[in-house]
Amino acid sequence: MPRHTYLTMKTPDEARELWFARTDELGMELAEEEVPLSAALHRVLSRPVEARRSSPAFHGAAMDGVAVKAEDTFTASARRPLRLEIGKNAFWINTGRPMPEDCNAVIMVEHLNVEEGGKYVVTEKAAFPWQHVRKLGEDMVATEIILAPGVVVGPYELGALAAAGVTRPLVFRKPEVAIIPSGSEIVALDEAKEEDLRAGRALPEFNSLIFSAMVEDAGAHARVCPIVPDDVERIRAAIASAVEGGADLVIMNAGSSAGSHDYTADVIAGMGELLVHGVAVMPGKPTALGIVEAGGRKVPVIGTPGYPVSAIVAMEEFALPLLARWQKRGVRRRESVSVIPCNPIPSRPGMEERVRVKLGVVDGTCYAVTLPRGAGTVTSLSRADAVIPIERDREGLDAGVPVRAELLRTREEIEGALLATGSHDNTLDLIDSMLRRKHPGFRLTSAHVGSLGGLLALRRGQCHLAGSHLLDEENGVYNRRAIQENMKGVPALLVQLVEREQGIMVLPGNPKNIVSFEDLCREDVQFINRQRGSGTRVLLDYELKKRGLSPASILGYRDEEYTHMNVAAAVLSGRADAGLGVRSAAAALGLDFISVGVEEYDLVIPKRYEEDARILALFDVIRSDEFKKSVQAMGGYGTDRTGEIIWEYDGK
Repeated sequence: MPRHTYLTMKTPDEARELWFARTDELGMELAEEEVPLSAALHRVLSRPVEARRSSPAFHGAAMDGVAVKAEDTFTASARRPLRLEIGKNAFWINTGRPMPEDCNAVIMVEHLNVEEGGKYVVTEKAAFPWQHVRKLGEDMVATEIILAPGVVVGPYELGALAAAGVTRPLVFRKPEVAIIPSGSEIVALDEAKEEDLRAGRALPEFNSLIFSAMVEDAGAHARVCPIVPDDVERIRAAIASAVEGGADLVIMNAGSSAGSHDYTADVIAGMGELLVHGVAVMPGKPTALGIVEAGGRKVPVIGTPGYPVSAIVAMEEFALPLLARWQKRGVRRRESVSVIPCNPIPSRPGMEERVRVKLGVVDGTCYAVTLPRGAGTVTSLSRADAVIPIERDREGLDAGVPVRAELLRTREEIEGALLATGSHDNTLDLIDSMLRRKHPGFRLTSAHVGSLGGLLALRRGQCHLAGSHLLDEENGVYNRRAIQENMKGVPALLVQLVEREQGIMVLPGNPKNIVSFEDLCREDVQFINRQRGSGTRVLLDYELKKRGLSPASILGYRDEEYTHMNVAAAVLSGRADAGLGVRSAAAALGLDFISVGVEEYDLVIPKRYEEDARILALFDVIRSDEFKKSVQAMGGYGTDRTGEIIWEYDGK
């Protein structure tokens, strides 16, 4: 089947406006239903709520003490204490109880002296009318509107409804959203066989899991339909079944792109009206929007891309706003903050872009480090702290220039993060896990830019610490010279984290019999390298130079990855025959490992942070026996000096 072409692409705003206009014409109105308070949490009120009774329904005491008529106490003073008789002109009362008739004030028990066994009380201060009294209707008055339509019922709203005597509020019926996963290559999570997934014969279908959570969080009901293969008639039948089954919105996942097996747009057009195919946003470009008809019902439909990040952008831009519109409520806006990108962020002109980033607050300034930007990198969703929107008329963002970012986490979480940049090591993830557990509120956010990149970020004040393993070729000592050359003016501590074994990672059984650096220069060996500035790249160059080998003789020398795990994955997948990395990465993916030596992997921490509570918590973690035992269990690590300050740099 031939490939498709996109309709004229529209901006997200243009696409949403057109789609909303057509969906409004359908006259979709959600029915109302009464629900008990016990089932009202997270439901959306469909009409204004009037109080059925005043709250409080009587004048009540706001403090423990005695109820009095304020005017009877006006003569009281320190010079002329006033004696009141219990049961006559003073009445003991507890907080919340109705005021006795003719009383309009409460004198706190702490301000009274009790005499003659409790028959009298003495006050030295006059009360004023309505002192410590909750007046009838002070909170709400019967018939007063207390909550507006479109309000999402939360814990506080539940309290207001209960106080007002509204025990069965009217709420909107939850919109029904049918989610149809499609693709001949995908299988349901509970049916996926590990051997098929590893061999690439099948892909696990999990977008519907994400979609369902987003839909339920938006106040709707999600119904996941069976997976549909790439077949026009079966896709059409699945959509028709969803519409006839009562769906208010259909989400067709995958098949909306322009490939030869992408049928969603054609099916939508054939079943009704295709309004939009192609949105000027990255990721999310292949989104399709339309109206389909089946069984006498017309229903809006979204065709989302198959890649998770693209699909979620489509959901955020179109599905969630439509559900909010039907429920007469606003879309929840993310908090916006000013951040400074640590590195340039290129972008394609003519397309809006949503870039996910990690954040760290360093000396009062919030810095952003980009995460992988592939449409299929689902971990960029779970690891992101914020999203930076880039306008369609920009070619990207400059490093060091403030921009706005939309927070995905709370400010408290961002401010509790230690931002580590530099060399990658698997122990950093372990530190983060233990830090969160032992010191709730703190975490370690790491960005992998190579050892040299980490030192330069420290010098610019863009992070709290950096991981480094830069070898001095002249004396074989790690990190000291690199710190002196790249961090002048920044006194720092060099803290040993681990000693780790570096080596050549190869497929199990070492099918190409790679045993040395010389073997990497063979014509039949494809290599995968680390990026420039990384300690592993420095080590490789050092070993090649020592042996008189030219980097140009290595096939794949310029093919780069940013982490040891990505190098290991490249070897496991067959993309490369060999890669240099740490033993723990090889062990994690079951690769064979040819050791080439042991190196230091250290943390570089500016001295100005040594008393920072987050750094102290970090030391507590890495110096613990639990951490050291966990590291040793990963394989290829030494922890004899873990947590020791092995050198202090004076900044000169």
